[in-house]
Amino acid sequence: MLLVTFLSLSSPAVTAAPALSRLAPSLHAQQPVLTAGRVVRVRGPDTLGLPGARVVLHRVGRSVQGPVDSTIAGPHGEFRFRFRPDSAAVYLLSSGYAGLEYFSTPVHAEPSRPDTGLLLIVSDTSSTAPLRVASRHIVIGKPGKDGVRSALEIVVLENDGPDARVPAGLDGPVWGARLPAGVVNFQIGQADVSPDAIVLRHDSLVLLAPVAPGEKQLLYTYQLPAQPGPVRLPVGDSVGAMNVMLEEFDRRVAGSGITKADSQRIEGRVFQQWTGPAAPGSVITIDFPGGSSRWLLPLLVGAVGVALLVTAILAVRRRPATGGGTGAPDLIEQIARLDARYQGREPEMPAAEWAAYQGERARLKQALATELADRTPAP
Repeated sequence: MLLVTFLSLSSPAVTAAPALSRLAPSLHAQQPVLTAGRVVRVRGPDTLGLPGARVVLHRVGRSVQGPVDSTIAGPHGEFRFRFRPDSAAVYLLSSGYAGLEYFSTPVHAEPSRPDTGLLLIVSDTSSTAPLRVASRHIVIGKPGKDGVRSALEIVVLENDGPDARVPAGLDGPVWGARLPAGVVNFQIGQADVSPDAIVLRHDSLVLLAPVAPGEKQLLYTYQLPAQPGPVRLPVGDSVGAMNVMLEEFDRRVAGSGITKADSQRIEGRVFQQWTGPAAPGSVITIDFPGGSSRWLLPLLVGAVGVALLVTAILAVRRRPATGGGTGAPDLIEQIARLDARYQGREPEMPAAEWAAYQGERARLKQALATELADRTPAP
């Protein structure tokens, strides 16, 4: 069964990776592919077929992207497509319900492994659907030559109910969190929501995109100025698992019962970890030195390090519990997300950030080629 992901209507179009044009032999581009399944709606503990739902097959290619076919679901929500895939493209399915669009992960484009049991899950909406912070991970590096520290946060929101959580009004937030006072150079990373769906308001960030049942991951970075003095991390909602990782081992973290844990090695860098649940309304304090009110302008010295941390933390979190490598569809999706953010933007990007993008893209391409080579039968 294919795991279905959720994207809001405001999500940007995804650009396919150029490297896919060299994968024709493994994708059997000349043979027709069958894709079939059902559109179902969550109803209490059960799912019900959604008759009459419009299902769209999307092609996401290097030069051309958009819908290529559509159909109307049958009496039990059933649908099927037969198409000849382009080896240089990725194919997705979508269906709209209650003003939101739900997308599948990439469908199999190999005739020998057709996706015939897909479930495209949609749900009702509610502005009061329960939403909790399953985990919040904060990673802070050593100060650079200018004294500035680069920070990365990953927040995992969890919607345990049957309904998608939507804003109460046109500009109302779905969820929000406070940042340490005075942070600079705030940026949204590529995760499970469009960067346009997260807005910084004073010292808080707010999420404007709906959250479907299941998990949604947010990722963002910022910088702490030189000599910030004690840094306070306000905890608005309760957090199931709060993790603070510092590259400076002589610092102390206190508040909300958080305790010192084992150190972690990420991309050759070692971090001291502090972990524990966080109560709503509590504050976690890090005893950084200084305390001057004079804030320095941010520099991009730590851009490459932050980019590597983003990749490493996501890889650690998404690593499967059992053996085996990352699947080709997931690698394709990661490449597409990178290209959607960076492709064609070299003139406006800092050189360090562009170099980090090129390096990560090359690594993913090599991993994808290895994965597909392992799956391709010997002649």
